[in-house]
Amino acid sequence: MLAAAQAAHKEKAALTYQFFSSMSIVDVFNVSVFLFFTIFYAYQLYYIFNVLTTKPRELEAKRNHRYAALISARNESAVIANLIHSIKSQNYPSELIDVFVVADNCTDNTAEIAEQAGAIVFRRFNDRLVGKGYALDFCIKKIRAQYANRGYEAYFVFDADNVLDENYFREMNKTFDNGALASTSYRNSKNYGSNWISAGYATWFIREAKFLSQARLNLNTSCAISGTGFYISAQIIDKIGGWKWHLLTEDIEFSTSSIIDGVRISYCPTAVLYDEQPITFRDSWNQRFRWAKGFYQVFANYVKGLANGAFTQQKGYKFACYDMLMTISPAMLLTIISVMFNATIAVLCLTDVISARTMVASSISSITFCLLSYTVYMFFLGALTTIVEWNSIHSTTSKKIRYMFTFPLFMLTYIPIALVALVKKAEWKPIKHTIVVSADELAGAPQRKAA
Repeated sequence: MLAAAQAAHKEKAALTYQFFSSMSIVDVFNVSVFLFFTIFYAYQLYYIFNVLTTKPRELEAKRNHRYAALISARNESAVIANLIHSIKSQNYPSELIDVFVVADNCTDNTAEIAEQAGAIVFRRFNDRLVGKGYALDFCIKKIRAQYANRGYEAYFVFDADNVLDENYFREMNKTFDNGALASTSYRNSKNYGSNWISAGYATWFIREAKFLSQARLNLNTSCAISGTGFYISAQIIDKIGGWKWHLLTEDIEFSTSSIIDGVRISYCPTAVLYDEQPITFRDSWNQRFRWAKGFYQVFANYVKGLANGAFTQQKGYKFACYDMLMTISPAMLLTIISVMFNATIAVLCLTDVISARTMVASSISSITFCLLSYTVYMFFLGALTTIVEWNSIHSTTSKKIRYMFTFPLFMLTYIPIALVALVKKAEWKPIKHTIVVSADELAGAPQRKAA
C-alpha cells in the first residue's frame, strides 16, 4: 500500500513538473495576469452578493443641521438655475441651506442667472490655477471669511448640471446626523436615453452607487466620492483650512487621502442626484482621458500610503485602504500590456524573428480570451445593474435593453484612452451642458427605496 501511494505521488509530481516545464513564457505571463485579477478583485463579486442579499440600515435624524451648498460653474448659464431651484425646493427647512456659486472664469451670464435664482455668487478669474479643486478652495475660503457666523456644519458639493430629488437633503441629513463626516449619494442621470454614450456613463455610475458604495455601506467600510453629490463635514474643512486636493481627479484624491487619514466616507442610497452625461465621443474622450490621467496621478502620489495603511491602519480601515488601492490601481494598463505583449509575440513568431511557432496559437488565444472575458464581464455588470435598478432608470424599455449590449463597447473604449493618458499631458476642457430637466419633471418617477 505504501509503495503504491509513493508511486502515485511520484507520478503526480512528474505530471505537474511536465505541465509547468512545457509552459512557454507566454503561458506563464498570461496565467500570472489571470491570477492577479482573480485574486485581487474577486472581493467585488462578493460585493454584488452582499447587495442582493442585504438591505442597508434605515437611519433617522434627531435634528436638522445647517449646510452650505457649493457649486463650481464655468459658463453654465443654460442649466444652473435648475439646480439652484431644486435646492431651494427641498423637503428640508430652507433657512438651513445656503447656496454658493463660484463663477469660475465665466465669459457668459452664469453669475447673474445664479444670483437671480437666489444664490450667493463669488466671481473668480484665474487662468493659472485651473480646475474644480481650486474653485472650491476659493469658494470655501470666501465663505469662512464672510459667513463664518452662520455656523455651517457641512459643505455639499454639486456640479452645475445637477438636479436633486426633493428629499435629497432630508436623506443626507440622516447620514450626517448619525456621525458620518463625509458621504456620497445615489448618482442617477438626466439623459440616460440620449445615446449609447450617455447610457454607458449612467450605467457605470448607477453600478458604482449600487454595487460598490452600497456594499461598502453594508460592510461598514469606506466608500469613495465620485465627482458630485457629496458632503464634507466642516470639521474636516476647518482642520485643513480649505480644499487641499488639486489633482485632475480631486474627488478620488480626497477619497484616498481621507481613507489614509482614517476618515470613513459613508453613502446614502436614498438621496438621489441626477447629472448630465456627455453625448458626443469627443467630449467623452476628453473627460475620460482627464479621469484616466487623474487616476494615474492619485496612484503615483498615494500608493505608498494606501499600501502601508493596508497593513498598519487601525482596525476597520485596513480593508478600506486595500479596496481604495485596487480602485486606483492601473488595472486597465495591465489589460493593455497583456494584449500588446501577446500581439507582439504573435507577430515576432509569424515573421520568424522568434522561432517558436507554438507560441502563436497561445498568444492569439490569450488576446481573444482577454478581450472576450472583459466584454462578457462588462455585459454582466451592465445587464445586472439595468435589471436591478430598472425602475430608477428614466428611459424606454427598448433603450434599456439595447444599451445593455452597448455598455461593453463603451467600456472597451477605455482601453485606448488609458493608453494615451499614460503618455500625453491632460488639460481641463469644458463640456457644454444643455439638458434642461427640472426636479418637478423627474419627480414623476417612482419614489426610490434602498433594496
